[in-house]
Amino acid sequence: MTKRFRADLSLALCSLLWGATFVVVKNSLDYSSVFVFLAARFTLAALLMAAFRPHVFRALKREELLSGAALGFFMFGGYAFQTAGLQYTTPAKSGFVTGSSVILVPLLLGIFWGRRLTLWVYAGVFAAVFGLYFLTVPREGVSHLNRGDLLTLVAAGLYAMHIILVGDYSRRHSVAALSVLQVAACAGLAWVATALASATGWQPPRLGLQAQSLLGIAICAVLATAVAFSIQLWAQQFTTSSHAAILFTLEPVFASATSYILLGERLGNRALLGAAFVLVGILIAEMLGPPAAPESPEPTVEIA
Repeated sequence: MTKRFRADLSLALCSLLWGATFVVVKNSLDYSSVFVFLAARFTLAALLMAAFRPHVFRALKREELLSGAALGFFMFGGYAFQTAGLQYTTPAKSGFVTGSSVILVPLLLGIFWGRRLTLWVYAGVFAAVFGLYFLTVPREGVSHLNRGDLLTLVAAGLYAMHIILVGDYSRRHSVAALSVLQVAACAGLAWVATALASATGWQPPRLGLQAQSLLGIAICAVLATAVAFSIQLWAQQFTTSSHAAILFTLEPVFASATSYILLGERLGNRALLGAAFVLVGILIAEMLGPPAAPESPEPTVEIA
């Protein structure tokens, strides 16, 4: 089994872990406020990761700290908007809207990094935008658009930046250091947001101590954060950002399947049509468009 194939399987596992937690997060928000939930989740994850990898703090470089902080910023922004959006939308819809982030990867690489875009990329974007319209805009029109879907669209843009930066930084810095630093930065930002939201009266802090609430935090912290993001940072050394994006299209599929099994959620015909076009658009842009980054069959940093 080649390293590239193992990396692909690992990224598919990440998609499974992330997709399965949409239902967990939505249920947890019945007991906790958004920023407190995120703060607890990422603090626990950071502590666990630091406990298993204490050596990463012995020789940290300034560039690694900055890179970890940048990853943590986009991670926190994505999770903040996505989690807030889940208060108002369903797990399946949130999963597909979040999944549209991968269509933004080649676009952002073309706009800000000067990568060449082809007609296939534009065709994929058109299909994805068409699908997002039918997935999120009800028959009554744009005026009835769910604000949860809008918040999730913002999260999709932030996640796209995270995918790109992970592909870049993981080739230049210690994967172990980045995995801990980005989660720690995300936890710190979540606590700052909690304090600001409380001080302004925008969102009073709330953390339920019910078993469901604590179990939800534990699942998200351990599996969907500490485990999944460590795997992602390792695996993206052996593949491209766009190839990783293709595998991440499995996330909304897993989210929808989990929501169907646990909550009985069923997408209507209009939403199903939109979801199908989103997936088709992503696959067109990623499979038929140009590679977004050079292949990296071997790691260029030490794996610790």
